[in-house]
Amino acid sequence: MDSAPAALSLAGRLAAEIGDRHVLTDPGAMAGYLVEERGLFTGTALAVIRPGSTRETAACLRLCREAGVAAVPQGGNTGVCGGGVPDRAVVFAMGRMDRILELDPLNATLTAEAGCTLGAARAAAAEAGFLLPLSLPSEGSCQIGGNLSTNAGGANVLRYGMTRDLVLGLEAALPDGRVLRELRKLRKDNTGYDVKQLFIGAEGTLGIITAAVLKLAPLPRRSLTCLVACDGAAAAMALYARMAARHGDTLSMFEFLPRLGIELVLAHCHGVPDPMEAPHPAYVLLQLDTPLAARDLAAELEETLAPALEDGLVRDAVIGQSGAQDARLLALRERMAEAQTLRGGNIKHDVSVPLSAVAAFIAEAGAACEALWPGVQVLGFGHLGDGNIHFNVICPDPAPTAATAFLAAAPRFNRTVHDIVARFGGSVSAEHGIGLLKRGELARYADPVTLDLMRALKAAIDPANLMNPGKILT
Repeated sequence: MDSAPAALSLAGRLAAEIGDRHVLTDPGAMAGYLVEERGLFTGTALAVIRPGSTRETAACLRLCREAGVAAVPQGGNTGVCGGGVPDRAVVFAMGRMDRILELDPLNATLTAEAGCTLGAARAAAAEAGFLLPLSLPSEGSCQIGGNLSTNAGGANVLRYGMTRDLVLGLEAALPDGRVLRELRKLRKDNTGYDVKQLFIGAEGTLGIITAAVLKLAPLPRRSLTCLVACDGAAAAMALYARMAARHGDTLSMFEFLPRLGIELVLAHCHGVPDPMEAPHPAYVLLQLDTPLAARDLAAELEETLAPALEDGLVRDAVIGQSGAQDARLLALRERMAEAQTLRGGNIKHDVSVPLSAVAAFIAEAGAACEALWPGVQVLGFGHLGDGNIHFNVICPDPAPTAATAFLAAAPRFNRTVHDIVARFGGSVSAEHGIGLLKRGELARYADPVTLDLMRALKAAIDPANLMNPGKILT
């Protein structure tokens, strides 16, 4: 679809299917759908459409296929790898499909349309006395379909798993206009290939997720937040081993926060106080929760921290005594990315390694980056309990001109960091996906047979390569 008249013809056919007001072609109206959240990528679109049902989604996909025009699904547009950026495509904005279809309390499942925000789904679960375990800072705007399409992670992966671990059933519109109807609520279903898993983490390259059945957990009745000071990543991992052995049924968060990250938050984020009287090299932010109201989580934690303090694994600890104090402790982690943005000049990596390699990776990759560019600050923080490190390198000079030159060196830092990740048997994309940003990295580091199977699946399901083309695979 190269000519303007042909584009208008397709827009007219789409409008006939879903209504004029749900087909946007004005450049100003489309602008917000064309830019990735961090501004790294900007695309172009022939139209932005807002289907209101699975039937409309499938019908519009069929029209796009007949016209030979690419289709790009988009949820809340909170991704950071360019997975939802179009290239002369029709954007399928899924926000109108925002209904909670069912909440089954006995089965402990919630069925929601793809455009339902994560926050709305979590609120519906909580109202019924359940927890939807997926928790992301962007829950007010990110949508269930996007969460599934990117296999989102978050702070609770340690206890509940990635998004794909929460999905029992799925519905998706296919490139040819057919609909995969697998909205089943079964925990045991051993009937051949688990087809729904193909669409989770596929970033819309195989079809458009329209609804899903999600597993729920009991709503915690007691929760505890604690900040523990330690000497660094090695001490933090030794503490994690003790925590996992003693608190495996209650440990839901184990986040590593180097002092550099804390100082950035204190310097750039108003209203966040220093958590302890004296500074320490690093900290662990952990949470325990339980559905049992009578359980004394503080006493249990103190039984673990006391010997850890005697053994030198722990320097100090602060246990939140109120909701307000918990919020202040959590803000140290939640605002760390914001603080880095305000500081400027960051080269970011979202990687994972086996737990046994976390401390060694942080040390080796940090030394390699410091050798590559003297004076850089290295900030490796995040989900230490599941091996996911947000390994970021910060320009020594915050001035915009210096940052520009520094950011131009990103490919060198990426190769250095990712080569070390690969040597430790890790992943160059732990929770943010591939999109446009990491296509080359996937091609370099993935197993060739794995890539061949991915390409074969893509060719079988989307032979015309019209579903979010150019994403994931090069």
